[in-house]
Amino acid sequence: MYVDGFVCAVPTANKQEFIDHAKLADSVFVDQGATRVVECWGDAVPEGKVTDFRRAVNATEDETIVFAWIEWPDKRTRDAAMERMEDLWKTDDRMNPEKNPMPFDGMRLIYGGFSPVVEL
Repeated sequence: MYVDGFVCAVPTANKQEFIDHAKLADSVFVDQGATRVVECWGDAVPEGKVTDFRRAVNATEDETIVFAWIEWPDKRTRDAAMERMEDLWKTDDRMNPEKNPMPFDGMRLIYGGFSPVVEL
């Protein structure tokens, strides 16, 4: 398995817009081979003494933290999907920011790819 992880700050007032956006956009990942996509709306995200999720994405008081991940069967499938997706925003309305705009500041989204080392 291979996992892409994401953290972002979404205006709390945009919760339903975010859910609608994610349902549409996330279906593209599944079409490209993802085995599962999970989007989680923060409800117990504590402030840390040194760092925390809110600071990581410069969240404001009126924003909620979203933690999400995409599971892929392997890194090869993920890399091939990401390569294809570079052009999908031009041809697939689900990825087109004019047709399915992100209801949050994508410049503050953090993400990375991860190889699992423990799975119970």
